[in-house]
Amino acid sequence: MVRVGGDLDYLTRGQLLDAVTVVLTRRHAARHPVAAVRLEFSRLESVDSSGLSALLQIRRLLDEAGVALHLDERPAVLERLLDMTGTLELLTGPPGNTCPPWNTCPPENISAPGDATGPARPPAI
Repeated sequence: MVRVGGDLDYLTRGQLLDAVTVVLTRRHAARHPVAAVRLEFSRLESVDSSGLSALLQIRRLLDEAGVALHLDERPAVLERLLDMTGTLELLTGPPGNTCPPWNTCPPENISAPGDATGPARPPAI
């Protein structure tokens, strides 16, 4: 578990990224697979766009490792930001959940442009 307190912003985002990287590296080196990383926010006071960017970067890092992300004890300030940006589901969904809620992924049966199975169709609205 990584505890996040105070401000999560441009000045502190690197510390959070480093902490998550250490968790993944130590567990991998010790041959203990990491199934999930838990970020605990009970002492978080503020978060800005740089903090959100760090969370999204952590999600991409964990996706590459096949590891789930949990955002525990989220204060109102973080809930508001995740709600306003529509990123809660993206951040806390299963690993590999790369389709943000505002941009649904096309169904698998739609062929790509130039695909031999036929022309691409736009997704149904």
